Amino acid sequence: MGIFEPYRAIGYITSGVPFSVQRLGTETFLTVTVGKAFQIYNCSKLNLVLIGPQLPKKIRALASYRDFTFAAYGTDIAVFKRAHQVANWSRHNAKVNLLLLFGDHVLSVDADGNVFIWTFKGIEDNLAPIGHIKLDAKFTPTCIMHPDTYLNKVLVGSQEGSLQLWNISTKKKLYEFKGWNSGICSCVSSPALDVIAVGCADGTIHVHNIRYDEEVVTYKHSARGTVTALSFSTDGQSLLASGGSSGVISIWNLEKRRLQSVIREAHESSIISLHFFANEPVLMSSSADNSIKMWIFDTSDGDPRLLRFRSGHNAPPLCIRFYANGRHILSAGQDRAFRLFSVIQDQQSRELSQRHISKRAKKLRMKEEELKLKPVIAFDCAEIRERDWCNVVTCHMDTEQAYVWRLQNFVLGEHILRPCHENPTPVKACAISACGNFAVLGTAGGWIERFNLQSGSSRGSYLDMSKRSAHDGEVIGVACDSTNTLMISAGYHGDIKVWDFKGRELKSRWEIGCAVVKIVYNRLNGLLATVTDDLLIRIFDVVALRMVRKFEGHTDRITDLCFSEDGKWLLSSSMDGSLRIWDVVLARQIDAINVDVSITALSLSPNMDVLATTHVDQNGVYLWVNQSIFSGASNVDSFASGKEVVKVKLPSISSMDGSQTEDSNEPVVDNSVSKDTSVSATFIKQIPELVTLSLLPKSQWQSLINLDIIKVRNKPIEPPKKPEKAPFFLPSIPSLSGEILFTPSEPADGDNEAKDNELEKNDRKVDMPPSPFLQLLQSSAEMKNFSAFTDYVKGLSPSTLDMELRMLQIIDDENQQEVDSRPEMVSIELLLDYFIHEVSCRNNFEFIQALIRLFLKIHGETIRCHSKLQGKAKQLLEIQCDVWQRVDTLFQGTRCMVTFLSNSQF
Repeated sequence: MGIFEPYRAIGYITSGVPFSVQRLGTETFLTVTVGKAFQIYNCSKLNLVLIGPQLPKKIRALASYRDFTFAAYGTDIAVFKRAHQVANWSRHNAKVNLLLLFGDHVLSVDADGNVFIWTFKGIEDNLAPIGHIKLDAKFTPTCIMHPDTYLNKVLVGSQEGSLQLWNISTKKKLYEFKGWNSGICSCVSSPALDVIAVGCADGTIHVHNIRYDEEVVTYKHSARGTVTALSFSTDGQSLLASGGSSGVISIWNLEKRRLQSVIREAHESSIISLHFFANEPVLMSSSADNSIKMWIFDTSDGDPRLLRFRSGHNAPPLCIRFYANGRHILSAGQDRAFRLFSVIQDQQSRELSQRHISKRAKKLRMKEEELKLKPVIAFDCAEIRERDWCNVVTCHMDTEQAYVWRLQNFVLGEHILRPCHENPTPVKACAISACGNFAVLGTAGGWIERFNLQSGSSRGSYLDMSKRSAHDGEVIGVACDSTNTLMISAGYHGDIKVWDFKGRELKSRWEIGCAVVKIVYNRLNGLLATVTDDLLIRIFDVVALRMVRKFEGHTDRITDLCFSEDGKWLLSSSMDGSLRIWDVVLARQIDAINVDVSITALSLSPNMDVLATTHVDQNGVYLWVNQSIFSGASNVDSFASGKEVVKVKLPSISSMDGSQTEDSNEPVVDNSVSKDTSVSATFIKQIPELVTLSLLPKSQWQSLINLDIIKVRNKPIEPPKKPEKAPFFLPSIPSLSGEILFTPSEPADGDNEAKDNELEKNDRKVDMPPSPFLQLLQSSAEMKNFSAFTDYVKGLSPSTLDMELRMLQIIDDENQQEVDSRPEMVSIELLLDYFIHEVSCRNNFEFIQALIRLFLKIHGETIRCHSKLQGKAKQLLEIQCDVWQRVDTLFQGTRCMVTFLSNSQF
């Protein structure tokens, strides 16, 4: 256990596995894979609606039907109902590469040519395949499809170029098409009967009639590469969309038998999937560049236009930083994109615009990649000036100017900052003053210049009188203090200089003695942390001009540094795979973790609750939760590992971990739930290990806690008025209460005798019949199923429930034996059994907690005085503590998001 625990990864949209599209009612949903997990998007707005659990291996194939999702990983196939795994099919001995939904069956094809047929109706009982087909030895399957109207038949394409038609009912090969002397990469059925389209590795598309084995038409991709995806339109237009390994989407007109349009910059990597929505002029595409896009055919010339899209980095990020009080993360990657990720709501993530790149690229007939700015190597931001002018400045690789960005509009700013016009060199470092008015830039030639962000004008340069520049070599970093009094700069050769911010005069300097790699300045305490090439971290007091701390422990190049907001912690990452946390006050290492993939950049949120990291060859941003904040523990040492380095896995896409079900075909059920639980098996499968709420109005269960306050508040101000006298002609008798009592009429002799007999019977009755509350409680305890009693109690009003509990109250003092034999004691004991059962099942959680509080308030003294009830109370206390401990552990991620939402302005 460490201070920072893995939470989740953001910025991943899709990976290189074909997606699955399904329609439920009026909504269309898209299921994509992201490494070891899957994600489901609603196509109406491309918003993320569900994330599946993490599987032990990467997903290689995907299929979906209604609430079911089938994911092939390794040699197994996991079956999910929504986000919960309900089965695991394992019969293959080789990796499963293809899945096909075929009516009520799923066909799985592995690399060795084995085809297994599975049924998912009654999934718990059907864990074995119902059929098996063995393909030919020299036939390597690459794609599988079902031709429309062909009953029980599938087409399988091969890497060798042949195409085979199989009957899955009789397990026989019906026909083999010779092929086109090129490997088949994709195959799709057309709206016309007996016609399919086949995409080959040589870039040709063959529209073929499989009934007569005749070629209809052949198309050739102008761009080199394989045809990786195909799709026919079904909205009345005779169109065929094809995607290739070059990222180009071609639209072919089948009636005119020619190329209609080409989307040259559709994706920056190979097209993985294409799909025309049913009866809509909308095309969905996905690519290995971590993006999905929707294209609509509504223009006058028939060319498609981009309707909506979701994308992330398609190359590893280089720099990250928290923004907007920890709600967003600014990220710059090697893909030349500058992005803003939302930690709270994924659909708010976006790429910052670089001013009409697509239009300019189309006009100049160039690639968008060629017109984008070069990768960002350093940036700084000032939230205080977001609404006024550009508040972000970026330095780019081998670029002699810096660029500004307006985050309020998510666009590139109008000003370009060019330091040192006489001898321009690439800008290497930047910093924005605390007031947000000025940007300080440092170049590779040792020049430091200050600019006004509002106007983009230069406001002077910082020059050492003994030199013609600020430093002899490259400026590694610049920083400004919180009052615009000092400006600190560091040179590559190890010289640190402190300047007067306004006067631009050199105030002091000192030498470290070795080359400086990186500096980080904390404005709160005025400490400067430096990284040198001897793998040491030195902390200097800028005012006192002396070194105050020195940390060592990394064994490889240190990649990034980060101060906590209060300046008490310093976080450092290295290429040795370690992340170390240093306590600046105590001058010691308090925690260290080691990950499989080295960290390249890190940033700690202002509230110190979440840490963001980027890693080598990883396109996402990974979030870690600070356990010392979300656990409520005041002592950090209870989580910290000290000098010991703890091995930790990277955060996953999903906060749910499916590794528990790796070796089992059954869903995970909590062992602490007793066998006589009233919760159905399907309900446990839906929500394992979690508590469920009663879904009652908040006022209903909160009133149980505050019932005394409500009674006092609702107490009448005036006493009840005395009733008026009865009319004179109605005889009445006086009463102590003031109520009108009429004189009864004299009954007949027979009636008197009947009345006397009834009174004698009532006098003989000692025990009153039990109320429905007690009857249901006793019957439920006998059947060991309290569901009926829970439903009855949830339907009672707070005042009625309070009365029922008070009816069992024992007030008079009696002997112990007499009290134990009273029926009230039996009912109190049954209520304790009921609470123990419900808390262990974790059902109706908030309602049961309020009911327990009311029960203990009324009967607490009785439980304290009787040893018979104390044992039940201790058992209830143990179960209550265990459940609350689980809730506290399992809901750390949820509490993290609640904290973010409470701090947000949405």
